Amino acid sequence: MSAVTSTSTPRLPRVRASELVGRGWLNTGGKDVTLADLRGKVVVLDFWTFCCINCLHVLDELREIEARHRDVLVIIGVHSPKFVHEADPVALAAAVERYEVHHPVLDDPELVTWQAFTARAWPTLVVIDPEGYVVAQMAGEGHAHAVESLVGELVAEHEAKGTLHRGDGPYVAPQPQPTTLRFPADALELPGGTFLVADAGHHALTEVAADGETLVRRIGSGDRGLVDGGPGDARLSEPNGLCLVPDELRETLGYDVLVADTVNHALRGVRLADGHVTTVAGTGEQYMVGAVDNVVGGATETGVGDRWDARQVKLSSPWDVAWSPELAAFVVAMAGHHTLWAFDAVQGTITHLAGTMNEGLVDGAPADAWFAQPSRLSRAADGRLWLADAETSALRWFDPADGGTRTAVGTGLFDFGHRDGPAGQALFQHPLGVAALPDGSVLVADTYNGALRRWVPGEDGGAVSTLATDLAEPSALVLPAGDPDHVVVVESAAHRLTRVPLPAGAGTQVDGGAHRTQRPVTELGTDVALEVVFHPAAGQKLDDRWGPSTSLQVAATPPGLLLDGTGGDVALTRTLRLDPAVGEGVLHVTARAASCDADPAIEHPACHLAAQDWGVPVRVVDGAAAALVLPLHG
Repeated sequence: MSAVTSTSTPRLPRVRASELVGRGWLNTGGKDVTLADLRGKVVVLDFWTFCCINCLHVLDELREIEARHRDVLVIIGVHSPKFVHEADPVALAAAVERYEVHHPVLDDPELVTWQAFTARAWPTLVVIDPEGYVVAQMAGEGHAHAVESLVGELVAEHEAKGTLHRGDGPYVAPQPQPTTLRFPADALELPGGTFLVADAGHHALTEVAADGETLVRRIGSGDRGLVDGGPGDARLSEPNGLCLVPDELRETLGYDVLVADTVNHALRGVRLADGHVTTVAGTGEQYMVGAVDNVVGGATETGVGDRWDARQVKLSSPWDVAWSPELAAFVVAMAGHHTLWAFDAVQGTITHLAGTMNEGLVDGAPADAWFAQPSRLSRAADGRLWLADAETSALRWFDPADGGTRTAVGTGLFDFGHRDGPAGQALFQHPLGVAALPDGSVLVADTYNGALRRWVPGEDGGAVSTLATDLAEPSALVLPAGDPDHVVVVESAAHRLTRVPLPAGAGTQVDGGAHRTQRPVTELGTDVALEVVFHPAAGQKLDDRWGPSTSLQVAATPPGLLLDGTGGDVALTRTLRLDPAVGEGVLHVTARAASCDADPAIEHPACHLAAQDWGVPVRVVDGAAAALVLPLHG
């Protein structure tokens, strides 16, 4: 069957939840937390890793639920790292503070609890009832309504049984130290020599003097939100990329800086004269791949080349913006669904420029290219737009002349490291920043390696060297006017801007080794029945009024691993045939399921989309399992 239609949430057999085991705890005041401590509460385990944009979306989805039910609900973040850097407890503590995680977090670097709850994807949610039994598992994002509904069911059931205990949970808020900047994400040099900083941790834009330290002013109230207005009233939410508007457009547009307001899923225009902030693109809601309401007033998704009124289409975690004279538009790195868009500020339109919305590393034409959390952008003198493709640890470029995307350094989603040398062998670790230099080389803020790297073009794809190390999560780079011998590095985890000299030579050669994301490998036979399980939440049903309510896409790395079963279809089941000669690789499974209110009396039913991309490491073993079950919601 492709899915189960139901008006109540199906329950798994009563299975005791496994104990929470890891290296330590955050946000508990130094105390360990056991399941016995949580008895009487509804518990939601959120398996996440802080590099993952989908995990950050889920954190935002859970905020309101957590606030509404704090006396009966305890959310536990189980941090299960993808990258080596994410296993550093200091880096994890910074991420918990950066993303305003207001619940306990279990540090699980060895994936012990991850494996105990059979998680297969970031993010995964597991719901545990007040008696300590697992009642639901959900992968991916878009489950806020289902979680809210299930919490309501469990609270009513266990209050009636007398097994619900109201009161405070184990969360203890940390005490952050005040700093001028708080987890800065990007910066740009203003004409007067000062720097405007996307001060993500303060939900504001902060102008500092040329020394990079002295506070000049703040734009934004400091409270998370989406509100236009003057510098004391406007609200932003983790603003990220910044771009100066070309001189010739400033009077027409009425603003001087374009801001990628990431968590608001919006672009904001800022007038420097008085600090006024205006929303110029996005609705404030997140674009969900597969949903029917991504455009206001239209039941449609977007495809490459589609152009929309910029204020009528939903965006998804815009991370950076860069002006492209060749396109006469601002290019937007849309990290949330792995695409590039073009914003025509004069016409007030936005166009899906490149990317399939699948996550991965595939070069080619706009409708064929795959990106993975495209982050910072930088235009080179020849018009190329260089981009840091964070989740593939890759340096890539988009050519406006032909619309093609190509890769200079990087191989895929699960390979990373710190290795210099020929570009075909060089490795980064989740880079977030790039800056194209006049000589054709490209600087890279190699974020999770804490390094400044440089790619130099040449034969056989060029080469990579390391210019500086021991930087605290460098996230962006600024080339200061009149100072070609330095670059200003945005050290996000150190809450500062740092001026770093650029050596005249090629830099040093570092070989810190190669790494591959380590997760349990699933052993499968050659013929596999794939099933994605989805049960609509209570009071919901699958709704095909706007077309099929489910979809399933399957691919593999390497592609030859799949002899049969690749491609897309509607059903959430598929028969796969694996090639034993290839032996092992990663199955890429993307599932979507939309459900709507089941009550026929509701004229305009609310609909909700659940979505997840799995990357499942597999090994072909004779006589191994003939089935692979992935719970989207079950």
